[in-house]
Amino acid sequence: MIENLNPFQKRSSDELKELLSNVKTIAVIGCSSNPNRTSYHIAEYLMSAGFTIYPVNPNESEVLGRQSYPSLDDLPENISIDLIDIFRNKRYVDEVVEEIISWSKDRGEKPVIWTQLDVSTDSAKELAEKNGFKYVENRCVMVEHR
Repeated sequence: MIENLNPFQKRSSDELKELLSNVKTIAVIGCSSNPNRTSYHIAEYLMSAGFTIYPVNPNESEVLGRQSYPSLDDLPENISIDLIDIFRNKRYVDEVVEEIISWSKDRGEKPVIWTQLDVSTDSAKELAEKNGFKYVENRCVMVEHR
């Protein structure tokens, strides 16, 4: 039913640009230090566009000169995250959304959850929405910001 659609699912690029205009800090889950990975290039772009990024990847110690954190729980408590951009295989996205929800309850924050192209699942979207998160799926944050 149309009234149950996530308001960010069918948003225009202009509406997503407006959403992004309120974002200053982005946690990039699955961010890689490998310049051949899409997450590297997106993080590089986001930094050049003025966003503060926090790479989250247990297999990285540093990405683009920024400390990488093993999980959201390891992020410093004195920072606020406005958006979480997920670069994980689709089979892990439900688990990542569950981690975001748990982290959010501990921190008292509700960042936008953004899944890159072909990363979202219906169950992850439903879980995020049920817990009151803004959820953008199958959109590239770099493309939408430009």
